[in-house]
Amino acid sequence: MSKVRVAGFSLSIDGFGAGLEQSLNDPLGKRGPELFEWFFPTRTFQAMFGKEGETEGADAKYAASANTGFGAFILGRNMFGPIRGDWPDENWKGWWGDNPPYHAPTFILTHYPREPIVMEGGTTFYFVTGGIEEALSQAKAAAGGKDIKIGGGVSTVRQYLQAGLVDEIHYAISPVMLGKGEAMFAGIDLPSLGFRVVAHEATEKATHIVLSK
Repeated sequence: MSKVRVAGFSLSIDGFGAGLEQSLNDPLGKRGPELFEWFFPTRTFQAMFGKEGETEGADAKYAASANTGFGAFILGRNMFGPIRGDWPDENWKGWWGDNPPYHAPTFILTHYPREPIVMEGGTTFYFVTGGIEEALSQAKAAAGGKDIKIGGGVSTVRQYLQAGLVDEIHYAISPVMLGKGEAMFAGIDLPSLGFRVVAHEATEKATHIVLSK
């Protein structure tokens, strides 16, 4: 049976999943890339650019598992791009160029309708205006029995957690303090939501924590 998973989600040790002031030049916000130092050298990340990368070790293992086996993805509007409000035109098609890394139906939460965008490599972006449950229903129908990944950002993950719709979480806790940014845990009681730690592994660049119900 398919699961709804958060996987490979990077956090600072003070619980922030992105920096402030996201923009075209800073898609992860100020200092946001510091959270992903564990991910950048891996084969999973480097393959997005046609390059070789690390294939062994815990970071590489968790990177691979966080990006395989999914039949559909759900992203918040900010994960798709820096544009706010109504779409000014049809030009913006995401951060990733012509061949995004999803290779599966990908559902974007938004208040503003837009026609689907068919990209190279099997990714089609669908824009869902009916909220998180409608997006999940569409993702389940499209996933073909595979897992569904809640890809972020922080606000989107928090909404799905608070609604009790997430089955498993993998956080990669980086040894970085941001002090400010998008806070993951404020008002979130993970034990009350039924989660327990089922695996943990530390590397030089991250501590990987897996939570499951």
